[in-house]
Amino acid sequence: MANVVVVGSQWGDEGKGKIVDWLSKRADVVVRFQGGHNAGHTLVIDGVTFKLSLLPSGIVRKSKKSLIGNGVVLDPWALVDEIARLKKQGIEVTPDNLQIAANTTLILPVHSELDGLREDAAKGAKIGTTRRGIGPAYEDKVGRRAVRLCDLEDDEGLSQRLDALLGYHNALRAGTGEAPVDREKLVKDLKEIAPKVLPFMGPVWKTLDEMKRAGKRILFEGAQGLMLDVDHGTYPYVTSSHTAAGQAAAGSGIGPGSLDYVLGITKAYTTRVGEGPFPTELTDEIGQKLGERGHEFGTVTGRGRRCGWFDAVMVAQAVKISGIQGIALTKLDVLDGFDVIKVCVGYTLGGSTLDYFPATSAKQKALKPVYQELPGWKESTRGARSWKELPANAVKYIRRIEELIEAPIAMISTSPEREDTILIHDPFQD
Repeated sequence: MANVVVVGSQWGDEGKGKIVDWLSKRADVVVRFQGGHNAGHTLVIDGVTFKLSLLPSGIVRKSKKSLIGNGVVLDPWALVDEIARLKKQGIEVTPDNLQIAANTTLILPVHSELDGLREDAAKGAKIGTTRRGIGPAYEDKVGRRAVRLCDLEDDEGLSQRLDALLGYHNALRAGTGEAPVDREKLVKDLKEIAPKVLPFMGPVWKTLDEMKRAGKRILFEGAQGLMLDVDHGTYPYVTSSHTAAGQAAAGSGIGPGSLDYVLGITKAYTTRVGEGPFPTELTDEIGQKLGERGHEFGTVTGRGRRCGWFDAVMVAQAVKISGIQGIALTKLDVLDGFDVIKVCVGYTLGGSTLDYFPATSAKQKALKPVYQELPGWKESTRGARSWKELPANAVKYIRRIEELIEAPIAMISTSPEREDTILIHDPFQD
């Protein structure tokens, strides 16, 4: 049995929540390995909607182990709130079904405050951050001044970490005219939250090793998408972590040789939340129709998503960078009823043509899509669970996408419901 990594191949919001939940039925453990509570995964199970931001999608299934790896940045207050929300929906989260890596970096109130200060002070186009402190927490992690989960059980060690952290942040705050952090209140708040989160702490790397040796099936759940990767995305309009599949190893504490199959979640069209370049964006009635039919609003922020035609060049790039071996194509039903469907097969830039997404921000903004037109279909694909239920033109559309992105379609999602899925290749049987 293979261990599977699930990553987004666009700008996030590809429908990873449903696919991960669908796959978790076959997995023994689900692992989050990057990002924070800026991620948003929506699951619809037997008509009940669950909105997750930090917890792995496997948490809604009994008998499954959920792990939060060291590559995640953890807001302990957001975690406790999310656990409480799930409890109201009948989902119990305990140390038996959730473990958090001891060396996970914490997001503190000072991080979200700094996030907001920077965004408000930005001149011109803003990054579009969720203001949840994700970026500043990663900065402190790399700067070796972060407070980690394990620090909460050591008063003396916590005091030393706070000295390093606040020495830096208070200098930044002074530069913006903000008052210093109230250290006494921060310590009080941390001591209050500690007993609520420390019971979940453990050596995630060790748990993963034991499960691997026992032949358990492991599902690694990514957040956001490749084009939001801090290195490979539309910098600076990116998230603050690595969203490529390789991060699954480093962000959870397992060797890359244990990552057997990479599944790229890909929407049948393209969306983006927030600022940044978007070559195939549609600001006309078609773009509005895609947004309305696809219910394109951010799970975390509630912000409306920008919509456009499928960008095969961008997805092909994500396939190569993340080593994607199969695609889960989502929201195919949103394209029902269009007379013509366009696919971006290249770009023009200053009179020349490009077959890849360039790294330079100025070039990204200047790209003009080259489209291929494909015939649409009038029949409904919603709820289809087999190839034979799909209209002929829908099948042609899927096959053309496969050719352009150079990766096979492994799964097709035709509605938010878990079982409305066409399985072509089971990633766990690779």
